[in-house]
Amino acid sequence: MIRVHHLEKSRSHRILWLLETLALEYEIITYQRDSDTQLAPEALKRVHPLGKSPVITDGEITVAESGAIIDYLLSRYGEGRCQPSSDNIAEWANYRYWMHYAEGSLMPLLVMRLVFAQLPKQSPWVIKPIAKGINDTVNKRFIAPQLTQHLAMIESHLATHRQFSSTWPSGADVQMSFPLQALAMSQSLDDYPAIAAFVERIDADSAWQRVVERAGPLTLPGQ
Repeated sequence: MIRVHHLEKSRSHRILWLLETLALEYEIITYQRDSDTQLAPEALKRVHPLGKSPVITDGEITVAESGAIIDYLLSRYGEGRCQPSSDNIAEWANYRYWMHYAEGSLMPLLVMRLVFAQLPKQSPWVIKPIAKGINDTVNKRFIAPQLTQHLAMIESHLATHRQFSSTWPSGADVQMSFPLQALAMSQSLDDYPAIAAFVERIDADSAWQRVVERAGPLTLPGQ
């Protein structure tokens, strides 16, 4: 039995989406975030030393990190589904790019924006103006311009291809789902109609709807 160690308000929803897409049996073990710190509980460290989610156990095997979990599930249970054949090197290279881009390039920007946004909220009142100034400056000079550049690239790709690989949903679509869903929940996507359409397509996907029925809707820390 595959067990998904599922932290609320986390990236593990996308692993459930893949499992539902592959029609695999699995069990969800849910963990609650600390209400004050929003961090994962210590109990997750009994599963993996870093105490992060998502992480799965499959018999004696423990796999952490979303990309590694997706690769593992598709290699062991995919039977050629949800990923292009390596015989088509162009499609394979495109698929691998988006698989690694999601966590390697896009998510660091989103996490950085979230962390700096917390500075004014978490600071003592006497230094709140300074913390707000730091947040505003970092966003204006670095995060916002970088994010605009990234979203323009993603928008251009989706406007032409609708998805991130040749099959729907591919492992790359699953990997890219969380950052784009998080964006849709944190800002307007009026300037990015193709990204908005991608998020709407996830919401309409029958496998995703089964995830929501079983694990609840995707939410973010602080919501």
